[in-house]
Amino acid sequence: MARTSLQVCALLLAISGMTCILVSTVSTRWRVSSTAGTIITATSIFEGLWMNCIATSSGSVQCKRFSSMFSLAIHIQVCRALMIISLVLGLMSCIVSIFGLKCTKFGTSNEQTKGKIALSGGLIFILAGLLTLTAVSWYAAMITAQFFDPLYLGTKYELGSALYIGWAASLLSILGGSFLCCSFKKKKPATKAGAYKYNYQDPDSDFKQFKERKETSVASKAYV
Repeated sequence: MARTSLQVCALLLAISGMTCILVSTVSTRWRVSSTAGTIITATSIFEGLWMNCIATSSGSVQCKRFSSMFSLAIHIQVCRALMIISLVLGLMSCIVSIFGLKCTKFGTSNEQTKGKIALSGGLIFILAGLLTLTAVSWYAAMITAQFFDPLYLGTKYELGSALYIGWAASLLSILGGSFLCCSFKKKKPATKAGAYKYNYQDPDSDFKQFKERKETSVASKAYV
């Protein structure tokens, strides 16, 4: 029962993490302009992995997709790939983990085999979380480097909310995968048939039993 509860909680954590990864991937707030207040007509400038947006003072938001993938910076292209791979791995891990849950009747009924399937799903969840953590941290490092670089003449940005969601998502995914891995218990190897089993017996115990029998015999004779 405890193992089943651990697996269900782990799967819920991992699925929550994958949902946050999806939200972070499609979000347009990976970086937000820190100089938006200097322009009267624009109150905020923010970018994501797929488009950049401008929020005007009237409340309207205008977004434009990036025209060409090859014109983007290398770290943006790599972050795109890492996030997409992470989502694919997360979907795959969800399917695998469901088959490995002890409370489900899908696939095999062997608990040891189900445990190995759950272990595989947990490892894939951990890998997906690590890929997301790499993408988000690299993107944040590039924003920080450009912000504090005095020679950088472009628009300086700050960390957006999507990065914090990505960090939380990677943590949830890694935790869920770790709990799934912890739910697997390796079966102890059985004793081989026909193998000789040595039973050690303390010689002092034989002496104690002989002494007790002797004392009992003497006591019975004295009573007679």
